[in-house]
Amino acid sequence: MAAASGSDCGRRRPESNDAGSKWLDAHYDPVANIHTFSSCLALADLHGDGEFKLVVGDFGPGGQQPRLKVLKGPTVLTESPLPALPAAAATFLMEQHEPRTPALALASGPCVYVYKNLRPYFKFSLPPLPPNPLEQDVWNQAKEDRIDPLTLKEMLEDIREKAEVPLSVQSLKFLQLELSEMEAFVNQHKSKPIKRQTVITTMTTVKKNLADEDAISCLVLGTESKELLVLDPEAFTVLSKMSLPSVPVFLEVSGQFDVEFRLAAACRNGTVYILRRDSKHPKYCIELSAQPVGLVRVHKILVVGTTQDSLQGFTHKGKKLWTVPMPAAILTMSLLEQRSRGLHAVMVGLANGEVRIYHDKALLNVIRAPDAVTSLCFGRYGREDNTLIMTTRGGSLIIKILKRTAVFAEWGGEAGPPPAQSTKLNMPRKTRLYVDQTLREREAGTAMHRAFQTDLYLLRLRAARAYVQALESSLNPVSASAREPLKLHAVVQGLGPTFKLTLHLQNTSTARPIVGLLVCFLYNEGLYALPCAFFKVPLLVPGLNYPLETFVESLSDKGSSDVIKVLVLREGQSAPLLSAHINMPASEGLAAA
Repeated sequence: MAAASGSDCGRRRPESNDAGSKWLDAHYDPVANIHTFSSCLALADLHGDGEFKLVVGDFGPGGQQPRLKVLKGPTVLTESPLPALPAAAATFLMEQHEPRTPALALASGPCVYVYKNLRPYFKFSLPPLPPNPLEQDVWNQAKEDRIDPLTLKEMLEDIREKAEVPLSVQSLKFLQLELSEMEAFVNQHKSKPIKRQTVITTMTTVKKNLADEDAISCLVLGTESKELLVLDPEAFTVLSKMSLPSVPVFLEVSGQFDVEFRLAAACRNGTVYILRRDSKHPKYCIELSAQPVGLVRVHKILVVGTTQDSLQGFTHKGKKLWTVPMPAAILTMSLLEQRSRGLHAVMVGLANGEVRIYHDKALLNVIRAPDAVTSLCFGRYGREDNTLIMTTRGGSLIIKILKRTAVFAEWGGEAGPPPAQSTKLNMPRKTRLYVDQTLREREAGTAMHRAFQTDLYLLRLRAARAYVQALESSLNPVSASAREPLKLHAVVQGLGPTFKLTLHLQNTSTARPIVGLLVCFLYNEGLYALPCAFFKVPLLVPGLNYPLETFVESLSDKGSSDVIKVLVLREGQSAPLLSAHINMPASEGLAAA
């Protein structure tokens, strides 16, 4: 890397953060013409000489052919064309024989190209998919000249709109042709068999049976046909096949394939699915509020970047832990692993030219680039252990080296959870009664749930009946009539034997006053006496509270109490508009006497 730092003396370097930056500017090439994503970058010792190279799957913008580039330091070591756009690049050990040099796998179109010592070694093609039977029948009719090209086009368009199985490439190309070109295309392709081929959307690796750094790894492929394939590293046969509800775009795997592993797949439907070794279908599901733009696993936490400019952390069971908003749109994400200090962090490239480094939700460092960063890769490059490689939207190549004395500290403004949150609670020990109840709930869980549902339905039925009865008999303090919207509540004051009873009556309408109301008291005449048990109510202006006062005399010498019913009626009607039941207190004055 010493040569890298001295080869671009005359070129403008990106601006450094400050004088105390944790990074050394090793190389900056604004005309490197490298256009790629983080999934198409890989670092590996491809020749076994201790010199780590950079593998780049270049998209070849501006109509250029995609290319596989291998860089040593700042210079391009080798360059070879690719038949299609690259989807992902990965390095892995495929055998135990010496020398232990890793192989390079590059996913492009429906194939995985495997290189050893930078020479083509093996080409794996995805197994073809069964064609649509309706499409096959239509082409057979065209082969026997029973339909003309125009009819063939109409039938294929109808199949494309209604069928669940997509059309083959041959039919899709035919539908794009002009009318004058159709007949020649049909004559050329009608004798060829219909083939439907899927393509690779993402790729990663998983250790086969050991967790060691130099252990054999298997390739894991995500395809456009909503499938995940695990390949044998030696024979390149399909070891396992898993199905997903949507097309995977990002993959993260932990564990060993022969022992136990967890696979997280972020898909185009805005969902992250979690699979395990013994499951052919997703075991857990994380529904995101926006489309994912990146997926990184840090220990047992899945960090997902979304199009809502936010970074979210989840457990492997789908529980959301935290959310961090970003100042700009997320373009790329990658893992930063500093093994000398045991640091695992997430690097996030933003559209405003910043590269932010997070440990959980705490911000550790910000790097500012001259252009928006589209790909990130951190690891050993050349003979430097902690090297950060970035490519920008304009095709620039930026290489930075982390200082050996650099220590990442959490910024105060982005602090994580309080220390009290990590304090373990002193949980009581499980008693014998708790264990017995748990066993009982396991054995009779269904019966207990049914009994609970039955009681819940009965409770709802009784509550509904009581509500209907209250409406029919006006046993509620708020009127249910839209013509006389009234509200009533009562207050009892005093110790006895004389009580002051105040009724608060209110017209709750917005603009219409109410007249012609009566108030009637129903009570036990052997216990209570009222000066007036029936009186008229004055005009009620909307919104005002009218206190109506009267006195109640307790006649019982034993301190007995009863209920006094208050009815509000309309003149000429027997059914009350609303009512209230007043539970009178015991007369303490008589009891004391």
